[in-house]
Amino acid sequence: MNENKDTEIKRSSKAENILAQINSKTKLGDLRKIAKEIKKDHKLAMELWSTEEFLQRLLAILIMDKKLLSQDVLNKLDKDMQRHTFDERNNLMDWLMANQLTKDKKTIFLMESWQKSPSALQRRTFWYYQARLRWTGQTPPDNTADLLSALEANITQEKPEVQWAMNFTAGWIGVYDEKNRARCIKLGEKTGLYKDDIVAKGCTPSYLPEFITVEVNKRHNNK
Repeated sequence: MNENKDTEIKRSSKAENILAQINSKTKLGDLRKIAKEIKKDHKLAMELWSTEEFLQRLLAILIMDKKLLSQDVLNKLDKDMQRHTFDERNNLMDWLMANQLTKDKKTIFLMESWQKSPSALQRRTFWYYQARLRWTGQTPPDNTADLLSALEANITQEKPEVQWAMNFTAGWIGVYDEKNRARCIKLGEKTGLYKDDIVAKGCTPSYLPEFITVEVNKRHNNK
């Protein structure tokens, strides 16, 4: 961080008090406890966001006012995330999606419009949201055919962070939509994405033929 820049920012005593509670040992559960005490405070959220630090920004997301998250505001947050590492910016956007964007009809509408956004993070969010609808058991919109056509046409050309979310969506379509299962498996075989990844014990592989087989078997075994 630019120390000179940091000293120029005058933060409220409330913000300084919160910042003093966050350090390298702070866990996500700790952030949620702090956020629960604060509840909603968009002004404070923006002060925390201005630190440019990862954990502080995760906390900021939790206390934002979703009603104030317009497309312009989200574009600014997206731009700010670009200073983070690849994994951090994906985590920030995924956290924003899960904790704010899925909670309001207006922001859901925005996410659903991001399929061809110039922002890779926003395209990733479009696809991740489509996957989320399916894996959480919600009734997905009647767009599976369009999604599969877009997956087949574009997945190999996409940026890695978007590609992962697209693959994830194809996986859950294959798990829950039996009539399109073979098509999703074939997509995985054709692209070969994640085929050679080493997966930790107990984790489901991302390679579509394996992902779909494992998750379908889990559901059959639980019946």
